Amino acid sequence: MRNIVLICIALIVIIFAVYMQVGNYQFVILDDDAYVVSNRHVANGITGKNIIWAFSTVYKANWHPITWLSHMADVQLYGMNPHGHHLTNVVFHIASTLLLLILLLRLTGAFWQSSFVAALFALHPLHVESVAWVAERKDVLSAFFWFLTLILYVEFLGNRKPALYILSLISFMLGLMSKPMLVTLPVVMILIDFWPLNRFQTEEKDLGVHELLGRAIPLIYEKIPFFACSLLSAAVTIYAQNKGGAIRNIDVIPFMLRIKNILTAYVTYIGKTLWPHDLAVFYPFPLSIPLWQVICSGLVLILISTAAIRAWRRHPYFAMGWLWFLITLVPVIGLIQVGEQSLADRYSYIPLIGLFVVVAWGVADMTKGLHNQQSILALLAGAVLISSASLTWQQTRYWRDSISLFQHALQVTTRNDFIHYSLGNALASKGDLDAAILEYQEALRISPNSTIAHNNLGAAHAKKGDLTAAIQEYQEALRVSPNDSEAYNNLGGAFAGRGDTTTAIQKYRDALRINPNYSVAHNNLGIVLASKGALDEAIQEYQEALRIEPDYSTAHINLGLALATKGELDAAIQEFKEALRINPEDAMSHNNLGFALATKGELDAAIQEFKEALRINPEDEMSHNNLEDALTRKLLRNKVNK
Repeated sequence: MRNIVLICIALIVIIFAVYMQVGNYQFVILDDDAYVVSNRHVANGITGKNIIWAFSTVYKANWHPITWLSHMADVQLYGMNPHGHHLTNVVFHIASTLLLLILLLRLTGAFWQSSFVAALFALHPLHVESVAWVAERKDVLSAFFWFLTLILYVEFLGNRKPALYILSLISFMLGLMSKPMLVTLPVVMILIDFWPLNRFQTEEKDLGVHELLGRAIPLIYEKIPFFACSLLSAAVTIYAQNKGGAIRNIDVIPFMLRIKNILTAYVTYIGKTLWPHDLAVFYPFPLSIPLWQVICSGLVLILISTAAIRAWRRHPYFAMGWLWFLITLVPVIGLIQVGEQSLADRYSYIPLIGLFVVVAWGVADMTKGLHNQQSILALLAGAVLISSASLTWQQTRYWRDSISLFQHALQVTTRNDFIHYSLGNALASKGDLDAAILEYQEALRISPNSTIAHNNLGAAHAKKGDLTAAIQEYQEALRVSPNDSEAYNNLGGAFAGRGDTTTAIQKYRDALRINPNYSVAHNNLGIVLASKGALDEAIQEYQEALRIEPDYSTAHINLGLALATKGELDAAIQEFKEALRINPEDAMSHNNLGFALATKGELDAAIQEFKEALRINPEDEMSHNNLEDALTRKLLRNKVNK
């Protein structure tokens, strides 16, 4: 027990030493924005309304309510400070590492092999993406429940208490609601039954293959509730990914190209496990894969699989570890292609454990009989772990911000239009529009029909004031995709910027014809109508935007301004207050509310709002002027009253 405690302490210290640098890192614009920063449900923390949303939404093409709740809990604790969000990922990674150690010790009793596997899981560079990326909370969270499920399952087998079985099933369901990749866990339970639990064997003799299959039937029957949960989760996931447009059709990525990528991806994962180099946040799907690579990859997989099957009696850990690796990658290996990546480091978070087991127990077997075996193994393990920790430290550094992350990805990959586009977004968000434009243009050189790159290139030109170039890019987007409502909306903004309100209104209406629930287009159409004096029509558009998106704070502000212009001050005040409920730190809303209150003669309340606006934005000249005017009016009123 003393050694176990010491190993646990050592693992905690080493993980913190390697990963604590993420405490100084920022959110990255790749998914962190959608998962946390700009997600109004998450940003408002844990509320009854947001809990219902978490369990009912398939936003981001997934159903993972526990993951959403964990992000909301972080906001409750840390607000939007990325330090705390990163720290939570590290804590879950530590917890998962310790649970893995406990699981392996409970299963095998092999202290040093179990410790090595846990340490390699903690420190392998392929796992950096899962830990250092806030949006990949689902990885570390689901792994926590994966290991907890297996520990409870093993404890149930030891004493057959129904409560443990139920707890194990509940833990599994929580894991599926964190990340549906856990659907393969019931199969892994059967692998564990084979080794190290040896539930396929009898006391009389070793069983042959046919007897093994017969022995498996009651073990499968024992896990029917787990399989049922997996099937349900898979069905919900396919529905969510279809609805979210994440699944790529055969005409986009041909079936044979997918098969080729699957074979090469398996071998690539093995290669990056043994030699973790050129790791990137996104690996583009290849246009083609040389036949020799496919054949060689297939041969490697066949040879290893054959060796594992032939060794299942003498070295059962080999078969179990290899099948763990193969099976747990199945949901993300690309047969059903989700997204545009050919593989992803984060997908290896749990599968690599199988390979780690093969190495830990295999090397111990191979060195049996050697003089000073323990010293040799200790030196080998130390070298591997020190190297892993060093590489993980370096790989983690690339995650300090979006620009660093994407620039590194471009250094280690080729023809990566997605990363060029993403780097353009990161540069644009920093105000470096010239550099952003170059990245968008490079993305379009690689993928000329990228509507999203055309749209964002147009937006960059518009921010620079080159509306002619912006309109040209939006029109290119519409040439590629004639029903792109975003391009029509952007065109509306460009024409409005040129003062052509008639054309702008037409383009906004085109966007709404394609997508009637496009709240941003309703709001923008309202702005143009209000500028033409059509306040009633503008109000209708703002109200429609808010019907679609009730927490659209900008629409509340614009509706308030339109109502105030019409003299409906009470209704306007209500809209400004609603905008502040959604975004309490919006200086403009405080100023607008103050102005409406001042117009009504409620000067004390108005002064308070102007002061709030200036607390948030001390350089706001309008709020300064309004505050000065309100104070002057109050002083004059007090003199008159005297």
